[in-house]
Amino acid sequence: MIRPARPEDVPAITRLVRDLAEYEKEPESATATEADFSAALFGEHPAAFAHVAEHTAEDGSVSVAGFALWFRNFSTWTGRHGIYLEDLYVRPELRGHGYGRALLTELARVCVARGYRRLEWSVLDWNAPSIGFYRSLGAVPMDGWSVYRLDGDALTGLGRA
Repeated sequence: MIRPARPEDVPAITRLVRDLAEYEKEPESATATEADFSAALFGEHPAAFAHVAEHTAEDGSVSVAGFALWFRNFSTWTGRHGIYLEDLYVRPELRGHGYGRALLTELARVCVARGYRRLEWSVLDWNAPSIGFYRSLGAVPMDGWSVYRLDGDALTGLGRA
């Protein structure tokens, strides 16, 4: 089952983000806290959103199998909003059961229902399993584009200029 995240999902989302950081070989970079996710997803003016995939075990217990955390972006070329998928992650032991596809399908439905023109995300060049999965859905890489980031001392320095 795919559904919008609820406040009680924040501990699971936080745990999954840390698992994702481990998978991407950057565990020290995942510094967000449950309070950060609560504020971003459920604060007075949320600017980020999440969906979770629920897994029901044989004993009937329900847990979060994976999540998609996203926010709206905007295309000046189309004059329309879109979705930027910040993170998609499914617990390793539950991969191959359709949770990732179901999460992306739900985000595509959101795009279609709201008249959004794009669903975009980034993937690490070395992440061949994910790249293969995304291509199987019809996603294509944006050749010729590079992602840039300004953070840390460079961001602070420019912001104080």
